[in-house]
Amino acid sequence: MAKAVAQTPTLLMPKATSVWLIENTALTFKQIALFTEITEIEIEALANEEIGRGLVGRSPIDHGELTKTELERCEADPAAHLKIAKRDLPAVKARSKGPRYTPVSKRGDKPDAIAFLVKNHPEISDAQICKLVGTTKPTILAIRERTHPSTPNLRPRHPADLGLCSYQEFEVAYHKGLKAAGKDPEAVKAALEAQQKQELEESAQNQSNNSPTGGFDFSNFMPDTSDASE
Repeated sequence: MAKAVAQTPTLLMPKATSVWLIENTALTFKQIALFTEITEIEIEALANEEIGRGLVGRSPIDHGELTKTELERCEADPAAHLKIAKRDLPAVKARSKGPRYTPVSKRGDKPDAIAFLVKNHPEISDAQICKLVGTTKPTILAIRERTHPSTPNLRPRHPADLGLCSYQEFEVAYHKGLKAAGKDPEAVKAALEAQQKQELEESAQNQSNNSPTGGFDFSNFMPDTSDASE
């Protein structure tokens, strides 16, 4: 019989929540990053629309993930950390065994999620992918070898963005894969943040170099003041 498992409250849609907090509050990027568990560099990129363009904000207050009192407390103190509101919801029931159930409407997204993991996270084992997405090893192999029927139409997308797993479940699998490969998850995270920062700085520099530096040239419309030759 499945047991009820008490879990730490987490945001359902971290990036959409970040967009809403950026647009509607006076919180710092660091406060938003800590609350949503997204890197501060990504929060800044969202604010500058360098990533997530067109993403619709999601109010954590309307969805019971944050209280207005807590928001006002942290807006008044930039050093304060937001706390996720506790929701009176039934405890999540964890399956002791058996494949992950995926709603029919989401099953068509599985190949895209597998393609994303195979392409971007080789450290995550096939067994972990099976658990995250609710798929089989032959399917993973077919996508990896590009023999899957959906290959021509694949759009690699994060499984958590597709609703096939939670961001917390993905992070657990990601860290497990890094440790199995003999890598320190914190060191890898720091290196990725440094790389993202460098890429954003280079992008900003390129935009600055490509932008026009001069205004409209009025020289052709100015009278000739040079001395006329006799």
